Amino acid sequence: MESFYLGIDIAKAKFDCALLLPNCKFRSKSGLANTPKGFTELIHWLDTHQARRVHVCLEATGIYWEAIAEHLASAGHTVSVVNPFQIKSFANACLVRSKTDRIDARLIARFCAERHPEPWQAPSLSEQTLRALVLRLDALQAMRVQELNRVEVARQAVREGIVAHIDWLNGQIKEMLDVIRQHIDRDPDLKGRHDLLKSIPGVGEHTIALLLAFSVHPGRFDTTGQAVAFAGLDPRRHESGSSVHAKPRMSKIGHRLLRKGLYIPAMVTLYKTDWGRRFRQRLAAAGKPPMLIIGAMMRKLIHVAFGVLKSRKPFNPALHNS
Repeated sequence: MESFYLGIDIAKAKFDCALLLPNCKFRSKSGLANTPKGFTELIHWLDTHQARRVHVCLEATGIYWEAIAEHLASAGHTVSVVNPFQIKSFANACLVRSKTDRIDARLIARFCAERHPEPWQAPSLSEQTLRALVLRLDALQAMRVQELNRVEVARQAVREGIVAHIDWLNGQIKEMLDVIRQHIDRDPDLKGRHDLLKSIPGVGEHTIALLLAFSVHPGRFDTTGQAVAFAGLDPRRHESGSSVHAKPRMSKIGHRLLRKGLYIPAMVTLYKTDWGRRFRQRLAAAGKPPMLIIGAMMRKLIHVAFGVLKSRKPFNPALHNS
């Protein structure tokens, strides 16, 4: 068990650190650049405190944490990447009233020392590349939606420029889809998982790339429940005593992009595939509202994808007749 715990408050350009020593005192380092040079300075700073093996903890904030997590893991340190909601809840439990980068770093270090979160496993280089491509595709698609919304109300003086930008974005999106497809085809492991996921009716190429990019497979998660929770699709119950009986809702404490990416596939599956129609009819007959049925199918798609990858067998409609 490591006796040093390092909390990192990460941002786009810089990060702040708090090192919890074996004597329960803190040492802080602020304003390090979120670059390889900053990572080297951090390792040197840890060495000055004889912190050879450290349990590092940081929040999963966008993509800013990935490079430093990979660097510290390759240096032999234990790295844990936690949901920011966990740190927020921990802060509330500790009655922390102020919020600064320095305080946040210390809070994360205390969380690491008390909770010992699970070590993070770095995805393969191929998965990291695929994730970067998928995130870029999502950004391009978001820009296209913004421009499509603008062109409807744009004045003539700017309409031509917006239309030209939309045409350019369409070309970039098509090109990015081709790059993603070629990248998957070149990697035997990704290609094998891709072919299995492709057998699921209602799951298209974009959804497959998303599932592969974020490692939704048995190699990363032990159970389907963990994979569902990672996407924030697990139901959250709110009941207390005899008077509070709120309807269960999606927790949404998980990866937003995965949830967003599963919405359209769930709709397609429910209304365009045989097994999805049966699923929808069964829940509708039980009195479930439409939005709950859509959320249930989003969760079901994670279960089915996980099962297909775990069994290494294509989708079998006979298993989903009821």
